Amino acid sequence: MAADPLLEVVGLSKWYHVGGSTFSRAGASLKAINDVSFSLAPREVLGIAGESGSGKTTIGRAVLRLIEPSSGIIRFRGEDILRFTHRELRRFRRHAQIVFQDPFASLDPKMTIERIVAEPLQAQGLIHSRRVRRERAAALLETVALGTHYLDVRPHELSGGQRQRVGIARALSVSPQLLVADEPTSALDVSIQAQIVNLLEDLQDRFGLAMIFISHDIAVMCHLADRIAVVYLGRIMETAPKQAMIGQPRHPYTEALLSAVPEPGRRRPQQPMLAGETPNAINPPPGCLFRNRCRHAIAECAARLPELRLVGPDHYTACIRDDIFPPARATSAPIISSRAARFAAPEAPGLSAINVT
Repeated sequence: MAADPLLEVVGLSKWYHVGGSTFSRAGASLKAINDVSFSLAPREVLGIAGESGSGKTTIGRAVLRLIEPSSGIIRFRGEDILRFTHRELRRFRRHAQIVFQDPFASLDPKMTIERIVAEPLQAQGLIHSRRVRRERAAALLETVALGTHYLDVRPHELSGGQRQRVGIARALSVSPQLLVADEPTSALDVSIQAQIVNLLEDLQDRFGLAMIFISHDIAVMCHLADRIAVVYLGRIMETAPKQAMIGQPRHPYTEALLSAVPEPGRRRPQQPMLAGETPNAINPPPGCLFRNRCRHAIAECAARLPELRLVGPDHYTACIRDDIFPPARATSAPIISSRAARFAAPEAPGLSAINVT
């Protein structure tokens, strides 16, 4: 019997009012995310992929109520967090944390690393002395492969990779069950990206974390995620276990994203599979949102907005064109090896020292 989901998201939407003036509400609505639904099991990693501006980050922040959704339901361990009082939301923060995209902007430049890492513990009332704060911070830094000599330095004295490790340590300080990693490698050099991805994988396994891993790099995601959801213009276009997603994509947008992944020895297609720009989210095209960039679009694609439908085991797509894809079959297709092979699991210290239960 399958375990109950840790997180359930149903019909999540976030709209922004744009235009108008102080004296008039006339204007338009920008649909940053629109009718997004998914679930996340304990210890599962869900990857959310898409181009810049697709709504990936908005989904991650809305799930944690760092921004308030316009509509929808978000259940964490069966409780609707959109109904939480301020006190209940504060308690929820102990169980769900985020690693931000920009490690420099997310760290207070005036605080030492010790204070930054221990800040969630103090906010939750889990430590009450300077000695305990320093001990906890030291254990956390060792967990993310930073030495205790970094306790008294400030963020500007660290490299980008070191700052991101500090951000990860801070997120893990309260022993959360859910971690949202919002493009944690995009601001880093390629050589450092591999280290951070390996670190997250090791911590996820040792800590038993459920994780939402947000990235525009689907090859990096394939190394870490159990399932992948592909987002375009605020809607989920396809979601599937990663082997099925890589071996048998069932949406032209997913197919195009995968075709852009560089692989040694593979020639690029003569005609690009993805051309043009993402449409204006304020005035999206009728019907399928992707049809203006899709090489398989037909007249029927403009007639209605396709909903996600089941096309294989736990595999859903929002495309009406069954005829352009081969029949679904069991697949053991290898994950994209040219990029994923870079990530070899590193040695990491145990995590028992930072338990705060």
